[in-house]
Amino acid sequence: MDEECGCSMHHRRHESYCGCGVHREGHGYRRRFFTKAEKVEKLKNYAEELKKELKAIEEKIKEMQN
Repeated sequence: MDEECGCSMHHRRHESYCGCGVHREGHGYRRRFFTKAEKVEKLKNYAEELKKELKAIEEKIKEMQN
């Protein structure tokens, strides 16, 4: 199982349990409801990943133009 729960860890690499509610073997549950603070943190992380992706794209464009 190569699935992420939002804790940014691949569960097949966990020792047993990451504390997020999803067990290594895929048994358990996924939380459906998150606090406002958790949603804000997730969006901040997503925005940071998008910035990194944009930087990589800009570097690739610059490389291709040279």
